[in-house]
Amino acid sequence: MPKPESFPIEKIFVPTKQKKAIKPETVAEVAESIMEIGQQEPISIRLDGDRLVLVEGLHRLEACKALGETTILGVVVPAELAQHKPLLAERPEVEAERLKMARLKQLRLEKEAAEASMAASKRVSATEAPRTRPAKGSHDTTKASPVRTAKSAPKSLSAWINQQKGSGGRY
Repeated sequence: MPKPESFPIEKIFVPTKQKKAIKPETVAEVAESIMEIGQQEPISIRLDGDRLVLVEGLHRLEACKALGETTILGVVVPAELAQHKPLLAERPEVEAERLKMARLKQLRLEKEAAEASMAASKRVSATEAPRTRPAKGSHDTTKASPVRTAKSAPKSLSAWINQQKGSGGRY
């Protein structure tokens, strides 16, 4: 690791994206710590032409500014290293959450497909109902039978598949 140097605070450029991440309570805590024991960890900066760009240490920089310091300890890091911060997608907990959401989406799509298939099969069976006239004194056979109305929609994809197998339907 390079040896920490002293850099003028007013020469350090802070990117707008980083400025938005300032937490005043953290700055106050860091300033208090710097007053008690001094700056323990140098900030990281990179060279961009003739200007210094902050890479890491926003709260330390802001704490030193708040304390009225004119210089701060820092190390210059190469631009290649400054660019490679772990991306959000490289973190294991983010990847686990992404996989979980993909599984949930797949289950939702399967459920919707099963519901659409059930609705389509009900429409087909309703149009294929017998179109014969009822005999004198008998009930109308075009109405839904008690068996058909007693079936409930399956609660899961596997229940729907089993229901289709039992009724001889296609799945």
